[in-house]
Amino acid sequence: MEYKDLNFKIPIESKTYKEDSKFVIETINSILEDRIKANNYKIILNTNLKMGLPLENINKIAGPMIEAWATEVFSEIKNISENKYSLINVEAQQRLGIADIILQFKKDNHSITGNIDVKATADDIISSGKSPNITSFSRIRTAYVIDPDFMFIILSIKYKVYCERNKKTGLMDGIMEMTSHNAYDLKYISDSDINYNPALGTGQIQIKDIHYVTYQYRTTWQFCQLLDSKYLKSSRRTINDFYREAKNNKWIKD
Repeated sequence: MEYKDLNFKIPIESKTYKEDSKFVIETINSILEDRIKANNYKIILNTNLKMGLPLENINKIAGPMIEAWATEVFSEIKNISENKYSLINVEAQQRLGIADIILQFKKDNHSITGNIDVKATADDIISSGKSPNITSFSRIRTAYVIDPDFMFIILSIKYKVYCERNKKTGLMDGIMEMTSHNAYDLKYISDSDINYNPALGTGQIQIKDIHYVTYQYRTTWQFCQLLDSKYLKSSRRTINDFYREAKNNKWIKD
């Protein structure tokens, strides 16, 4: 059995997908940029620690904190009727969901749904979050078969943390400050920027360096084929392993 012999279900995205993806990414970046310009981009951590936070380990809690901050930013905008970003719905997802936040926008006569995966990286720690696990191979591959217009956006947010003494309490407050951000559509990330790590479950899709990502436009089916090739090139995977996943997840026709 060879890969080319399998009778795949071929997902075909809508003609507006590329334009819709660009709209979502530009809008997300615009929302965060406006937040920074308004000087409202800090998380204040009040503690009873007299010596301040252990800054060398702060990256261990930064991810959930920044994800919660981003959810609040989007939710505040959604609550403004007829907001200028056309953001109409925000849903925080459960811990094991495929994404962290789901955003829904209204554009022209249709709605666009973006599945947002928030990745936090420390601005002053060179290796922090550089090559993050993004999502499970089988899970994301299945999502594109179920919905050819599935939009998976990686939102990379850089931050720095420092301490300031609270004038009222005399204790040290931790300040988590967002310094920069960028958003990428996973489907358009270049071949050379995507890794496959077979260590966990069916394997994890990774970004080699989230700080330096290049684009390569492709169709949904082309991206599925790229994911398949990453899987099959792994020394731990065989065509029989792939066939089992394809059969179980209904990527091929009966």
